[in-house]
Amino acid sequence: MLEKKEIGYEKTVLIGVITRDQNEEKSKEYLDELEFLTYTAGGEVVKRFTQKMDMPNPKTFIGTGKMEEVEQFVHDNDIGTVVFDDELTPAQQKNNERILRCKIIDRTNLILDIFAQRAQTSYARTQVELAQYQYLLPRLAGMWTHLERQKGGIGMRGPGETEIETDRRIVRDKISLLRKKLKTIDKQMAVQRSNRGQLVRVALVGYTNVGKSTLMNVISKSDVFAENKLFATLDTTVRKVVIKNLPFLLSDTVGFIRKLPTQLVESFKSTLDEVREADLLLHVVDISHPNFEDHIASVNEILDEIKGADKPTMMIFNKIDAYKHETIDEDDLITEKTKIHYTLDDWKKTWMGKVGENAIFISAINKENLEEFREQVYSAVREIHVTRFPYNKFLYQEYDQYE
Repeated sequence: MLEKKEIGYEKTVLIGVITRDQNEEKSKEYLDELEFLTYTAGGEVVKRFTQKMDMPNPKTFIGTGKMEEVEQFVHDNDIGTVVFDDELTPAQQKNNERILRCKIIDRTNLILDIFAQRAQTSYARTQVELAQYQYLLPRLAGMWTHLERQKGGIGMRGPGETEIETDRRIVRDKISLLRKKLKTIDKQMAVQRSNRGQLVRVALVGYTNVGKSTLMNVISKSDVFAENKLFATLDTTVRKVVIKNLPFLLSDTVGFIRKLPTQLVESFKSTLDEVREADLLLHVVDISHPNFEDHIASVNEILDEIKGADKPTMMIFNKIDAYKHETIDEDDLITEKTKIHYTLDDWKKTWMGKVGENAIFISAINKENLEEFREQVYSAVREIHVTRFPYNKFLYQEYDQYE
Protein backbone atom coordinates (compact mmCIF):
# COMPACT_ATOMS: atom_id res chain seq x y z
CA MET A 1 0.00 0.00 0.00
CA LEU A 2 1.24 3.53 0.69
CA GLU A 3 4.78 3.46 2.02
CA LYS A 4 6.11 5.83 4.65
CA LYS A 5 7.53 8.86 2.94
CA GLU A 6 10.41 11.12 3.79
CA ILE A 7 9.13 14.17 5.66
CA GLY A 8 9.60 17.29 3.53
CA TYR A 9 8.10 20.75 3.75
CA GLU A 10 5.46 21.00 1.04
CA LYS A 11 3.84 24.37 0.34
CA THR A 12 0.23 23.88 1.39
CA VAL A 13 -3.08 25.73 1.37
CA LEU A 14 -5.95 24.97 3.78
CA ILE A 15 -9.65 25.26 2.94
CA GLY A 16 -12.55 25.28 5.40
CA VAL A 17 -16.17 26.42 5.50
CA ILE A 18 -18.36 28.37 7.89
CA THR A 19 -21.86 26.86 8.00
CA ARG A 20 -24.94 26.79 10.20
CA ASP A 21 -23.43 23.85 12.08
CA GLN A 22 -19.91 25.28 12.25
CA ASN A 23 -19.60 28.98 13.11
CA GLU A 24 -16.60 31.20 12.40
CA GLU A 25 -14.94 30.54 15.76
CA LYS A 26 -15.32 26.77 15.41
CA SER A 27 -14.07 26.88 11.81
CA LYS A 28 -10.93 28.78 12.89
CA GLU A 29 -10.33 26.27 15.67
CA TYR A 30 -10.60 23.33 13.25
CA LEU A 31 -8.24 25.05 10.79
CA ASP A 32 -5.73 25.66 13.61
CA GLU A 33 -5.83 21.94 14.29
CA LEU A 34 -5.60 21.17 10.56
CA GLU A 35 -2.49 23.37 10.33
CA PHE A 36 -0.89 21.43 13.20
CA LEU A 37 -1.78 18.19 11.43
CA THR A 38 -0.21 19.54 8.22
CA TYR A 39 2.96 20.50 10.09
CA THR A 40 3.07 17.05 11.68
CA ALA A 41 2.79 15.47 8.21
CA GLY A 42 5.64 17.62 6.88
CA GLY A 43 3.82 20.53 5.27
CA GLU A 44 4.14 24.31 5.48
CA VAL A 45 0.84 26.20 5.44
CA VAL A 46 1.11 29.28 3.21
CA LYS A 47 -2.51 30.48 3.32
CA ARG A 48 -5.99 29.60 4.58
CA PHE A 49 -9.22 30.06 2.68
CA THR A 50 -12.66 30.02 4.33
CA GLN A 51 -16.13 30.58 2.90
CA LYS A 52 -19.52 31.14 4.49
CA MET A 53 -22.18 28.90 3.01
CA ASP A 54 -25.28 27.02 4.12
CA MET A 55 -23.71 23.71 3.16
CA PRO A 56 -20.64 22.56 1.18
CA ASN A 57 -20.95 22.60 -2.60
CA PRO A 58 -21.62 18.98 -3.71
CA LYS A 59 -19.35 19.41 -6.77
CA THR A 60 -16.27 21.19 -5.38
CA PHE A 61 -16.95 21.66 -1.60
CA ILE A 62 -16.56 25.47 -2.00
CA GLY A 63 -18.33 27.89 -4.33
CA THR A 64 -17.26 28.83 -7.86
CA GLY A 65 -15.96 32.31 -6.94
CA LYS A 66 -13.89 31.06 -4.03
CA MET A 67 -12.55 28.20 -6.17
CA GLU A 68 -11.33 30.73 -8.77
CA GLU A 69 -9.57 32.66 -5.99
CA VAL A 70 -7.90 29.47 -4.72
CA GLU A 71 -6.94 28.45 -8.27
CA GLN A 72 -5.23 31.80 -8.89
CA PHE A 73 -3.31 31.63 -5.60
CA VAL A 74 -2.21 28.03 -6.19
CA HIS A 75 -0.97 28.90 -9.67
CA ASP A 76 0.83 32.13 -8.63
CA ASN A 77 2.55 30.63 -5.58
CA ASP A 78 3.50 27.19 -6.89
CA ILE A 79 1.39 25.39 -4.24
CA GLY A 80 1.83 21.61 -4.28
CA THR A 81 -0.96 20.52 -1.93
CA VAL A 82 -4.44 21.78 -1.03
CA VAL A 83 -5.96 20.35 2.17
CA PHE A 84 -9.72 20.45 2.82
CA ASP A 85 -10.87 20.40 6.45
CA ASP A 86 -13.70 17.93 5.86
CA GLU A 87 -13.79 14.60 4.06
CA LEU A 88 -14.35 15.06 0.33
CA THR A 89 -16.57 12.82 -1.74
CA PRO A 90 -14.87 10.99 -4.61
CA ALA A 91 -16.59 13.38 -7.07
CA GLN A 92 -15.41 16.49 -5.18
CA GLN A 93 -11.85 15.23 -5.07
CA LYS A 94 -11.84 14.42 -8.81
CA ASN A 95 -13.34 17.81 -9.74
CA ASN A 96 -10.91 19.75 -7.52
CA GLU A 97 -7.89 17.92 -8.95
CA ARG A 98 -9.08 18.79 -12.45
CA ILE A 99 -9.55 22.49 -11.59
CA LEU A 100 -6.53 23.14 -9.35
CA ARG A 101 -4.11 20.73 -11.06
CA CYS A 102 -2.31 19.89 -7.83
CA LYS A 103 -2.51 17.31 -5.06
CA ILE A 104 -5.89 17.42 -3.27
CA ILE A 105 -6.28 15.75 0.12
CA ASP A 106 -8.81 16.04 2.93
CA ARG A 107 -8.51 15.80 6.72
CA THR A 108 -9.08 12.04 6.65
CA ASN A 109 -6.33 11.47 4.07
CA LEU A 110 -3.98 13.74 6.03
CA ILE A 111 -4.51 11.83 9.28
CA LEU A 112 -4.02 8.52 7.46
CA ASP A 113 -0.76 9.87 6.04
CA ILE A 114 0.48 10.83 9.53
CA PHE A 115 -0.47 7.40 10.85
CA ALA A 116 1.45 5.79 7.96
CA GLN A 117 4.54 7.84 8.92
CA ARG A 118 4.25 7.06 12.63
CA ALA A 119 3.37 3.34 12.55
CA GLN A 120 6.37 1.41 13.87
CA THR A 121 5.20 -2.13 14.58
CA SER A 122 3.77 -4.66 12.14
CA TYR A 123 0.45 -4.44 14.01
CA ALA A 124 0.16 -0.66 13.66
CA ARG A 125 1.24 -0.76 10.02
CA THR A 126 -1.40 -3.40 9.26
CA GLN A 127 -4.11 -1.31 10.95
CA VAL A 128 -3.12 1.81 9.02
CA GLU A 129 -2.91 -0.09 5.73
CA LEU A 130 -6.41 -1.47 6.26
CA ALA A 131 -7.75 2.04 6.92
CA GLN A 132 -5.98 3.35 3.81
CA TYR A 133 -7.49 0.70 1.55
CA GLN A 134 -10.96 1.30 3.02
CA TYR A 135 -10.54 5.02 2.25
CA LEU A 136 -9.18 4.26 -1.24
CA LEU A 137 -11.86 1.83 -2.41
CA PRO A 138 -14.63 4.33 -3.32
CA ARG A 139 -12.05 6.74 -4.80
CA LEU A 140 -10.50 4.47 -7.42
CA ALA A 141 -12.43 5.96 -10.35
CA GLY A 142 -10.40 8.62 -12.12
CA MET A 143 -7.12 7.85 -10.35
CA TRP A 144 -4.14 8.12 -12.67
CA THR A 145 -2.39 4.98 -11.39
CA HIS A 146 -3.58 1.39 -11.34
CA LEU A 147 -2.85 -1.15 -8.67
CA GLU A 148 -0.46 -4.02 -9.31
CA ARG A 149 -0.91 -4.14 -13.08
CA GLN A 150 1.51 -7.09 -13.16
CA LYS A 151 -1.34 -9.21 -11.75
CA GLY A 152 -3.35 -8.66 -14.92
CA GLY A 153 -3.10 -10.73 -18.07
CA ILE A 154 -4.28 -14.16 -19.17
CA GLY A 155 -6.48 -15.91 -16.65
CA MET A 156 -6.44 -13.00 -14.14
CA ARG A 157 -9.44 -11.01 -15.33
CA GLY A 158 -13.06 -11.88 -15.64
CA PRO A 159 -14.78 -11.64 -19.02
CA GLY A 160 -15.11 -8.01 -20.00
CA GLU A 161 -13.64 -6.79 -16.72
CA THR A 162 -12.40 -3.21 -16.91
CA GLU A 163 -9.27 -1.83 -15.28
CA ILE A 164 -11.25 -0.08 -12.54
CA GLU A 165 -13.14 -3.29 -11.74
CA THR A 166 -9.84 -5.15 -11.54
CA ASP A 167 -8.47 -2.52 -9.16
CA ARG A 168 -11.57 -2.73 -6.98
CA ARG A 169 -11.25 -6.49 -6.80
CA ILE A 170 -7.57 -6.20 -5.81
CA VAL A 171 -8.40 -3.67 -3.08
CA ARG A 172 -11.24 -5.82 -1.71
CA ASP A 173 -8.90 -8.82 -1.63
CA LYS A 174 -6.29 -6.73 0.20
CA ILE A 175 -8.88 -5.59 2.76
CA SER A 176 -9.96 -9.19 3.33
CA LEU A 177 -6.35 -10.34 3.82
CA LEU A 178 -5.54 -7.48 6.19
CA ARG A 179 -8.62 -8.19 8.30
CA LYS A 180 -7.58 -11.84 8.60
CA LYS A 181 -4.06 -10.76 9.57
CA LEU A 182 -5.43 -8.42 12.25
CA LYS A 183 -7.65 -11.18 13.66
CA THR A 184 -4.61 -13.43 14.01
CA ILE A 185 -2.60 -10.68 15.77
CA ASP A 186 -5.62 -9.84 17.97
CA LYS A 187 -5.74 -13.43 19.22
CA GLN A 188 -2.02 -13.33 20.00
CA MET A 189 -2.40 -10.03 21.90
CA ALA A 190 -5.42 -11.37 23.80
CA VAL A 191 -3.25 -14.28 24.98
CA GLN A 192 -0.55 -11.81 26.04
CA ARG A 193 -3.07 -9.77 28.04
CA SER A 194 -4.42 -12.90 29.73
CA ASN A 195 -0.85 -13.85 30.75
CA ARG A 196 -0.30 -10.62 32.66
CA GLY A 197 -1.65 -12.16 35.83
CA GLN A 198 -3.88 -10.50 38.37
CA LEU A 199 -2.43 -6.99 38.24
CA VAL A 200 -4.81 -4.03 38.08
CA ARG A 201 -4.80 -2.42 34.62
CA VAL A 202 -4.69 1.37 34.23
CA ALA A 203 -4.93 3.08 30.82
CA LEU A 204 -3.96 6.61 29.83
CA VAL A 205 -6.52 8.10 27.43
CA GLY A 206 -7.04 11.57 26.03
CA TYR A 207 -6.92 13.89 23.07
CA THR A 208 -3.80 13.77 20.94
CA ASN A 209 -0.81 15.82 22.15
CA VAL A 210 -2.03 16.29 25.74
CA GLY A 211 1.09 14.78 27.31
CA LYS A 212 0.11 11.13 27.88
CA SER A 213 3.49 9.74 26.79
CA THR A 214 5.38 12.34 28.85
CA LEU A 215 3.34 11.36 31.92
CA MET A 216 3.96 7.69 31.13
CA ASN A 217 7.71 8.32 31.06
CA VAL A 218 7.67 10.22 34.36
CA ILE A 219 5.71 7.74 36.45
CA SER A 220 7.00 4.51 34.91
CA LYS A 221 10.63 5.67 34.48
CA SER A 222 10.45 4.36 30.90
CA ASP A 223 11.44 5.93 27.60
CA VAL A 224 8.26 6.13 25.51
CA PHE A 225 8.55 8.35 22.41
CA ALA A 226 7.03 11.78 23.03
CA GLU A 227 7.17 15.05 21.10
CA ASN A 228 5.08 18.14 20.46
CA LYS A 229 3.32 16.75 17.39
CA LEU A 230 -0.03 15.09 16.86
CA PHE A 231 -0.18 11.28 17.07
CA ALA A 232 3.37 10.86 18.39
CA THR A 233 2.22 7.52 19.80
CA LEU A 234 0.37 4.92 17.72
CA ASP A 235 1.43 1.64 19.28
CA THR A 236 0.05 0.85 22.72
CA THR A 237 2.86 0.71 25.29
CA VAL A 238 2.37 -1.22 28.53
CA ARG A 239 4.66 -0.80 31.55
CA LYS A 240 4.64 -2.25 35.05
CA VAL A 241 4.49 0.59 37.60
CA VAL A 242 4.97 0.32 41.36
CA ILE A 243 3.68 2.94 43.82
CA LYS A 244 4.22 2.22 47.54
CA ASN A 245 5.08 -1.40 46.75
CA LEU A 246 1.74 -1.80 44.95
CA PRO A 247 2.33 -2.94 41.33
CA PHE A 248 -0.07 -2.31 38.46
CA LEU A 249 0.04 -2.19 34.64
CA LEU A 250 -0.05 1.21 32.92
CA SER A 251 -0.78 1.49 29.18
CA ASP A 252 -0.33 4.49 26.88
CA THR A 253 -2.82 4.48 24.00
CA VAL A 254 -3.23 6.34 20.71
CA GLY A 255 -4.59 9.88 21.08
CA PHE A 256 -8.07 10.84 19.91
CA ILE A 257 -9.04 13.75 17.70
CA ARG A 258 -12.21 15.43 16.48
CA LYS A 259 -13.44 14.34 13.06
CA LEU A 260 -11.47 11.11 13.51
CA PRO A 261 -11.78 9.10 10.28
CA THR A 262 -14.31 6.29 10.62
CA GLN A 263 -11.83 3.94 8.91
CA LEU A 264 -9.31 4.56 11.70
CA VAL A 265 -11.84 4.14 14.49
CA GLU A 266 -12.76 0.78 12.99
CA SER A 267 -9.24 -0.51 12.32
CA PHE A 268 -7.83 0.75 15.64
CA LYS A 269 -10.63 -0.64 17.81
CA SER A 270 -8.48 -3.68 18.53
CA THR A 271 -5.64 -1.45 19.75
CA LEU A 272 -8.13 0.15 22.12
CA ASP A 273 -8.78 -3.22 23.77
CA GLU A 274 -6.35 -1.92 26.39
CA VAL A 275 -8.93 0.76 27.17
CA ARG A 276 -11.90 -1.61 27.13
CA GLU A 277 -10.16 -4.08 29.44
CA ALA A 278 -8.70 -1.48 31.82
CA ASP A 279 -9.88 -1.31 35.44
CA LEU A 280 -9.17 2.43 35.69
CA LEU A 281 -8.85 5.20 33.09
CA LEU A 282 -6.63 8.25 33.53
CA HIS A 283 -8.20 10.84 31.22
CA VAL A 284 -5.37 13.29 30.51
CA VAL A 285 -6.41 16.81 29.46
CA ASP A 286 -4.28 19.70 28.17
CA ILE A 287 -5.74 22.47 30.33
CA SER A 288 -3.60 25.06 28.55
CA HIS A 289 -5.57 24.49 25.33
CA PRO A 290 -8.38 27.09 24.99
CA ASN A 291 -10.86 24.43 23.87
CA PHE A 292 -9.99 21.64 26.28
CA GLU A 293 -13.65 21.14 27.24
CA ASP A 294 -14.44 20.26 23.61
CA HIS A 295 -11.52 17.83 23.66
CA ILE A 296 -12.97 16.14 26.76
CA ALA A 297 -16.32 15.79 25.00
CA SER A 298 -14.66 14.28 21.90
CA VAL A 299 -12.73 11.73 23.98
CA ASN A 300 -15.87 10.79 25.92
CA GLU A 301 -17.74 10.32 22.64
CA ILE A 302 -15.11 7.88 21.33
CA LEU A 303 -14.93 6.10 24.69
CA ASP A 304 -18.68 5.60 24.46
CA GLU A 305 -18.27 4.26 20.92
CA ILE A 306 -15.74 1.63 22.04
CA LYS A 307 -17.78 0.80 25.18
CA GLY A 308 -15.31 2.29 27.64
CA ALA A 309 -17.30 5.27 28.95
CA ASP A 310 -18.62 3.55 32.09
CA LYS A 311 -15.22 2.75 33.60
CA PRO A 312 -13.86 4.42 36.79
CA THR A 313 -12.06 7.52 35.55
CA MET A 314 -9.70 10.11 37.01
CA MET A 315 -9.39 13.48 35.26
CA ILE A 316 -5.73 14.52 34.98
CA PHE A 317 -5.45 18.18 33.99
CA ASN A 318 -1.93 18.44 32.59
CA LYS A 319 0.25 21.36 31.43
CA ILE A 320 -0.64 23.71 34.30
CA ASP A 321 2.78 25.29 33.67
CA ALA A 322 1.54 26.48 30.25
CA TYR A 323 -1.93 27.62 31.40
CA LYS A 324 -2.65 31.28 30.65
CA HIS A 325 -5.68 33.47 31.29
CA GLU A 326 -6.64 37.06 30.67
CA THR A 327 -6.88 39.32 33.70
CA ILE A 328 -9.53 41.91 34.45
CA ASP A 329 -8.71 45.12 36.30
CA GLU A 330 -10.59 45.36 39.60
CA ASP A 331 -11.93 48.78 38.56
CA ASP A 332 -13.25 47.41 35.25
CA LEU A 333 -17.01 47.22 35.73
CA ILE A 334 -17.82 46.75 32.03
CA THR A 335 -15.92 43.65 30.94
CA GLU A 336 -17.87 40.48 31.63
CA LYS A 337 -15.82 37.70 33.19
CA THR A 338 -15.82 34.61 30.94
CA LYS A 339 -13.83 31.37 30.79
CA ILE A 340 -10.87 33.12 29.15
CA HIS A 341 -10.42 35.01 32.44
CA TYR A 342 -10.59 31.92 34.69
CA THR A 343 -7.63 31.12 36.89
CA LEU A 344 -6.93 27.50 37.82
CA ASP A 345 -8.68 28.15 41.13
CA ASP A 346 -11.72 29.44 39.24
CA TRP A 347 -11.80 26.23 37.16
CA LYS A 348 -11.63 24.12 40.32
CA LYS A 349 -14.84 25.80 41.50
CA THR A 350 -16.73 24.82 38.32
CA TRP A 351 -17.83 21.31 37.29
CA MET A 352 -14.29 20.13 38.05
CA GLY A 353 -15.00 20.51 41.75
CA LYS A 354 -17.89 18.07 41.47
CA VAL A 355 -15.58 15.19 40.58
CA GLY A 356 -13.78 15.75 43.91
CA GLU A 357 -10.59 13.77 44.34
CA ASN A 358 -10.94 12.44 40.80
CA ALA A 359 -9.61 15.74 39.38
CA ILE A 360 -5.87 16.39 39.66
CA PHE A 361 -3.89 19.33 38.28
CA ILE A 362 -0.30 18.56 37.25
CA SER A 363 2.59 19.43 34.97
CA ALA A 364 4.16 16.19 33.75
CA ILE A 365 7.05 17.94 32.04
CA ASN A 366 7.92 20.05 35.12
CA LYS A 367 6.89 17.30 37.58
CA GLU A 368 4.50 19.59 39.47
CA ASN A 369 1.98 17.98 41.86
CA LEU A 370 3.15 14.49 40.91
CA GLU A 371 3.21 13.36 44.54
CA GLU A 372 -0.50 14.18 44.85
CA PHE A 373 -1.04 12.40 41.53
CA ARG A 374 0.75 9.26 42.78
CA GLU A 375 -1.23 9.29 46.03
CA GLN A 376 -4.56 9.51 44.19
CA VAL A 377 -3.64 6.80 41.69
CA TYR A 378 -2.38 4.57 44.51
CA SER A 379 -5.65 4.99 46.42
CA ALA A 380 -7.75 4.20 43.34
CA VAL A 381 -5.66 1.14 42.35
CA ARG A 382 -5.58 -0.09 45.96
CA GLU A 383 -9.39 0.14 46.22
CA ILE A 384 -9.81 -1.89 43.02
CA HIS A 385 -7.26 -4.47 44.18
CA VAL A 386 -8.76 -4.86 47.65
CA THR A 387 -12.23 -5.31 46.15
CA ARG A 388 -10.97 -7.94 43.74
CA PHE A 389 -8.58 -9.72 46.10
CA PRO A 390 -9.88 -9.18 49.67
CA TYR A 391 -7.54 -11.88 51.04
CA ASN A 392 -4.60 -9.53 50.31
CA LYS A 393 -6.00 -6.78 52.49
CA PHE A 394 -3.48 -7.32 55.29
CA LEU A 395 -0.66 -6.67 52.81
CA TYR A 396 -1.91 -3.13 52.15
CA GLN A 397 -2.06 -2.44 55.86
CA GLU A 398 1.62 -3.36 56.01
CA TYR A 399 2.40 -1.16 53.00
CA ASP A 400 0.61 1.79 54.57
CA GLN A 401 2.41 1.22 57.88
CA TYR A 402 5.85 1.52 56.29
CA GLU A 403 5.06 4.52 54.11
